[in-house]
Amino acid sequence: MDQNTASPFPAGGVNPVSQYFTGNTWLAPLTSSDAQTDISNVTFEPGCINHWHIHHGCQQILVCVGGRGWYQEWGKDAVEMKPGDVIEIPLEVKHWHGAAKDSWFAHLSVMSRIAEGSHEWLEPVDPASYNELP
Repeated sequence: MDQNTASPFPAGGVNPVSQYFTGNTWLAPLTSSDAQTDISNVTFEPGCINHWHIHHGCQQILVCVGGRGWYQEWGKDAVEMKPGDVIEIPLEVKHWHGAAKDSWFAHLSVMSRIAEGSHEWLEPVDPASYNELP
């Protein structure tokens, strides 16, 4: 499995916010720029995760479409994600998501179209905590 086979959707180009990820990630927008909903395929190489972050003013839904990954809300245990799993992220909740150490991972990100700057990127996930995950 690689970036082109991690999902039935295109991998896309280098993620434009890759500075908030540990590792390589790709982004493929699936809806037009004038759509009311933003749906994108996000692909992560093994071990790549994003930093803690909060979505202000919108809700995000993650649909795992390939590989194995993790999702975690602040103060809660990490939840494993496998193809077909759906995570509905509550409004204004600090969280992170990304690939397992040994697997490519891809999810669809579904969000209402929102204003620029509504993503608040925070600190990286503690590497020791991530490395404890199976």
